[in-house]
Amino acid sequence: MTFTKPDKFDRSALTTIADELRTPFEGMPGLRLKSFMLDEEGVHARNFYVWDDEEKARAFFTDEIVQKVTGIYGVPPKIEFLDIVGLVDNSGA
Repeated sequence: MTFTKPDKFDRSALTTIADELRTPFEGMPGLRLKSFMLDEEGVHARNFYVWDDEEKARAFFTDEIVQKVTGIYGVPPKIEFLDIVGLVDNSGA
């Protein structure tokens, strides 16, 4: 999910959003991980999700969710679905 704002996002505001929205995603069935990111220029905020399967991912991104996050970020998201063909996870190391 990518939000693009030409006049730039406020990093501290996005940090607050991430802190506030973290709890509903913790332990969410089917969601393996989620990250909240901001690019170097501050123009693109990205939320990256890894789901157990595509069906769960697509079921999550309802029109209601899109409207909700548009209100939170101030711009509508672009949603893309990608197939993970390889992954390195050092979190347990």
